Amino acid sequence: MTAHDQQHGHDHDHGHGHDGHHHDPNLAHHFDSLAQQFDSAKLGIWLFLATEILFFGGLFVAYAILRMRHPEIFSYASHYLDTIMGGINTCVLIVSSLTMALAVRCAQTNNRKGLIACLVLTFLGAVGFLVIKYFEYSHKLHDNLVWGPKFYVPPHTVEGQEEAKLLKTAPAAPGAAIVVNDPAPFAIPDLAKKPAVDASAVKSASAGPSGIARASGAPAPAPAAEPAPGPEEEAHPGTHLEDPNMPANTHLFFAIYYAMTGLHGIHVLAGMGILAWLTWRAVRGDFSSKNFTAVDTGGLYWHIVDLIWIFLFPLFYLIH
Repeated sequence: MTAHDQQHGHDHDHGHGHDGHHHDPNLAHHFDSLAQQFDSAKLGIWLFLATEILFFGGLFVAYAILRMRHPEIFSYASHYLDTIMGGINTCVLIVSSLTMALAVRCAQTNNRKGLIACLVLTFLGAVGFLVIKYFEYSHKLHDNLVWGPKFYVPPHTVEGQEEAKLLKTAPAAPGAAIVVNDPAPFAIPDLAKKPAVDASAVKSASAGPSGIARASGAPAPAPAAEPAPGPEEEAHPGTHLEDPNMPANTHLFFAIYYAMTGLHGIHVLAGMGILAWLTWRAVRGDFSSKNFTAVDTGGLYWHIVDLIWIFLFPLFYLIH
């Protein structure tokens, strides 16, 4: 007997009471039979997944256009992604798809304990994915690998922040005088015409006082030797700004990266909610060989979430 036959049963399973048969508690009142309910649910979830594909399809088109117009950006910025973490997350989601498929099979064979165990394992896989993504995101934010013009603003100490407010442009060459302008916010140049690294040539905070003194006409003191950078300074946020090979508009890569992986993460959170609901119902004993529609449709949603990541991983992490 196929799973479809198990789900559908015989015609007497529909029982709304009008023909003398017992009404199945798993049958919604607006359906005539479990077979009709199952087919309607499968059609509904496939239509919903089609809208999800269209939604992410627009983002994939945006990715394709940006990569076609700025291939150097994607080749350069992808080196800042952690391939190991991305690979681990890929394996986690693939295993979670397997446990979800096993959960559907357990529901079809009346294996309640196996169903609960597989749903819990799938839920833990989703938790593991988001935990790894949290560490990955936090490391990038710490290094100022963000979207938008803020990507090009170098980090400063308290004194350096005041310096950045006084500086409108960076010196043209090392050792050139620093011109003090009116206290305006740090200006970002036209990133499409000027290399992004030029917007980040503001000296460290230790060079601030001497630069201001020279601009005001006071004699410039002899430059002090800069101390060797300590462990914290070597790993300070924004070190990517010191790379002279960084192409202009690199922030566009991180904009599409956070947009696509962030929205995928939101879908993982939604999947966790579905898995928690399915687990609660499985513990309650709602599912059997005649009623596994919710597990089947929930599994289809989880598989599409995993499939989207299978495309995201090589497009962002493996392009270099």
